[in-house]
Amino acid sequence: MSAAQAPASERIGHFMQKQIQGYLPDERPPVIKLLAFALQQLIVMFPATVTVALLTGFHVSTTIFASGLATLVFLFITKGKIPLYYGSSFSYIAAVVGMTGAKFGETAPDALISQAQFGIIMSGFVSIIAGVIVSRFGMDKIEKVLPASVTGSIALVIGGSLFGVALTNASSYNPDSVNLTSGNAWIAALVTLIATIAFSVYLRGVWKQLPILLGIIVGYLVSLPLGLVDFSPVIRTGFLVIPHFTLPTPSLAAVIAIMPIAIATIPESTAHLFQLDLYVNKLAEEKKPGKKYDIAEKLGLNLIGDGIGDIVASVFGGPAGTNYGENISTMAITKVFSTAVLRVAALMAIFISFVGPVSAFINTVPAAVINGACIYLFGVIAVQGVALMISKKVDIFDERNVAVIAVILVIGIGGSLGFPGGMIPFFGFSLPAIATAAVVGIVMNLALNIRRKEE
Repeated sequence: MSAAQAPASERIGHFMQKQIQGYLPDERPPVIKLLAFALQQLIVMFPATVTVALLTGFHVSTTIFASGLATLVFLFITKGKIPLYYGSSFSYIAAVVGMTGAKFGETAPDALISQAQFGIIMSGFVSIIAGVIVSRFGMDKIEKVLPASVTGSIALVIGGSLFGVALTNASSYNPDSVNLTSGNAWIAALVTLIATIAFSVYLRGVWKQLPILLGIIVGYLVSLPLGLVDFSPVIRTGFLVIPHFTLPTPSLAAVIAIMPIAIATIPESTAHLFQLDLYVNKLAEEKKPGKKYDIAEKLGLNLIGDGIGDIVASVFGGPAGTNYGENISTMAITKVFSTAVLRVAALMAIFISFVGPVSAFINTVPAAVINGACIYLFGVIAVQGVALMISKKVDIFDERNVAVIAVILVIGIGGSLGFPGGMIPFFGFSLPAIATAAVVGIVMNLALNIRRKEE
């Protein structure tokens, strides 16, 4: 029977299935779309990854190179089944700065970077060991330690802790200025935000899958007459830039300061993976009913890949990394989860780390424009935490869950926004807010639920 002779209901169903936009992890877009999607992912990760380098004293070109290389290694280790992009982690900033003594925008001495590298490499082994344990004991045991009430809350904290960053950078806020914020920056940021949301909601076809890229382009064009774009770095930069590679130097102080951070980042990585599983399988239900992507079941492999990514990045002089919430948000909004796209984005990152003008040109995108889009993206990260708890049917009327969620949110978001650098002063120590929220949440959950089974 031909398609024309098929029952009307079958033809309509077939038509609707063809109209569903999006790419699953094992699907590859056509070349032009592939390049556009990859560029979008690159631009989304670029500001945060470069910011970490500027804050910690690491070399910017080396950091970009390490990000791309670690992503390729991660995708290889996970056999392309976990679509995540690996970028520089904010969780390690305070510990690394404690080693390098860096000031914003100033490169630290090689000797200090090398010592920090050693601590980051050791933290990578912590993630690998955790991944092996998860793979050995299975998800049911892990979900008792990391239930959705914890991982969903951590996702909320990750997004919420960045809310202030998005708004202050979008407005060019300067506490030393009389006017505090820039009117032109607000214009560029709001235009970018409105354009990104409008493109996400109202565009159709392939254009609907590029809302962040298109929104940033609109914001960039608006920024030109407002005088927010500075092309001088592009003119001054030489064409070929060789990343500044450094080798790690053994340091006990670096191990003590940096290695434990890896334990606290495991809930963050877990939250990202569960979010990804949720969105990928929702698209799979629409495109390929009956097909299941067991991404959440690969938590152990994800942690192993994450640890190896840290080691690979730091061997060459890059900072510690993590799978990026910004990139996950972009995939959730655009429904493009293709690992082929992330491979091309990683190759682009490696390429621009050697080509000075390209990297410098991307860096000309004003902070107001990037953070105008991030107002949306960071909010989506937080919303994904809510979606995760809803999908896992977390009972928010249960006193135990309420206590765990409440404390995680206050420590994580309150600590990030209330103290400089997100470091909570505590009996002479400085505790990183997000990491502390994760550890406290895990311990509270275990303590409050220790007798639940008997009850």
